[in-house]
Amino acid sequence: MTLNLNSLLMTHRKTVRRLSMAVGFMTVAAAYTALTPQVVHAQTLVDALTAAYYNNPTLLARRAQLRATDEEVPQALSNWRPDVSMSVDGGYASSVNTNSIGSGRNQTRQQQSAGLDITQPLFRGGRTLAATSEAENTVRAERARLMATEQTVLLDVISAYMDVFREEAVLNLNLNNEQVLKRQLEATRDRFEVGEITRTDVHQAEARLARTTADRVQSEGDLESARAEYRNVVGEAAPVDLQVPALPSALPATKDEALKLAATKNPSVISSEFDRRAAVDSADGVWGELLPDVELTAGYSRAFEGAAEQGSITTADIGIGINIPIYQQGTVYSRLREARQTSARQAYVIDEQRRSAVSSAAKAWEALITAQARVAAFSTQIDANIVALEGVEREASVGSRTVLDVLDAEQELLDSRVSHVRAQRDEVVAIYELKSSMGQLTARDLELPVTLYDPREHYLEVKGKWFGGRSGGDAQ
Repeated sequence: MTLNLNSLLMTHRKTVRRLSMAVGFMTVAAAYTALTPQVVHAQTLVDALTAAYYNNPTLLARRAQLRATDEEVPQALSNWRPDVSMSVDGGYASSVNTNSIGSGRNQTRQQQSAGLDITQPLFRGGRTLAATSEAENTVRAERARLMATEQTVLLDVISAYMDVFREEAVLNLNLNNEQVLKRQLEATRDRFEVGEITRTDVHQAEARLARTTADRVQSEGDLESARAEYRNVVGEAAPVDLQVPALPSALPATKDEALKLAATKNPSVISSEFDRRAAVDSADGVWGELLPDVELTAGYSRAFEGAAEQGSITTADIGIGINIPIYQQGTVYSRLREARQTSARQAYVIDEQRRSAVSSAAKAWEALITAQARVAAFSTQIDANIVALEGVEREASVGSRTVLDVLDAEQELLDSRVSHVRAQRDEVVAIYELKSSMGQLTARDLELPVTLYDPREHYLEVKGKWFGGRSGGDAQ
């Protein structure tokens, strides 16, 4: 009877061991299936960039700011045009003559008058030319700032998109790992019941499951935060299962080439260069205030019943006026010195922006090289961890490995997959950061399927506009 009982126990233990091995291999197989990237049909990065290009309020506000800046050009050009004004007066007058000598007469008059005055500037000390050039350079600087804003918005979209992709992938990995550890905990408890392992092994499995649950909860919170930022930038809710974008091509072959492009093509550098030109024009305009003004004036007026109850007076005049400034309390000279210092300061701003652009390009280049190396290294690590986990599972089934060894091997595989996803995100963002530093992260450069905003359209519309308070770019 004892022999039969011992034999039965041995048979039961072998059966449980086989079941444990089967559960272990099924767990690993399930993990492999869940961790394998799946092809899905979801919103692409191009879709997100397109939506932001049309709807992002920061970008729309900058376009409106550029349209407002366009108006500085017709304002400067208006100094070539005449100033025409018309005046009309009317009133009632009554006079009583109380002289005791002579013919006394009371008068009642309804006075009316109308006049037209025209002033045409002929020479303003070069201020009109300086103001026009300043306005043109200001518009060009604002266009460069619009380009910088567009790049910032599109880069924010890319970062938000990849953040959602990363957090979704990490959450899926943690969810899968949690299910794996739940099944493994059940198998561990079964093995403990038949005496194959100790209670310590059970507690180790429980502890690892609790940690994974905490990681899963954290991943859910991180994903919701990433989705909130995505909605803020794109203007739409982030769909599930975002697709991994294809890596862009046409990158510089060398780091030096990237730095050279950043130093010359970065929109912040371009805007600062036009700002300096505008500052020089501003100084020229102040200098023009020290020169004479010459203007042509003409007027025509007619007054009815101005001096008597009947009759009218008609006046017409034309002339040239010259205003020669002698001394203006030193204010103009002070403003001239100020304008020249502002121009000098802008020269330093150009150097500052160029250094910043080169630094950003260098950092993005190194971040890209690092991310690419990390992606390759983590991919190799994943392959090695998969083989290692299979080996540890087999060795644990014959008693040469502990439950803790299996848990550690699974955790290492999970960590390598999470690190690989994060490195993928860093690689994509670093590429677009590099393109941004070189001034190549625009809808035109990315060939987005959008109707490109043309800043010249509104400029040409209002440049020669003499009348009207609305333009085609007005917000509806």
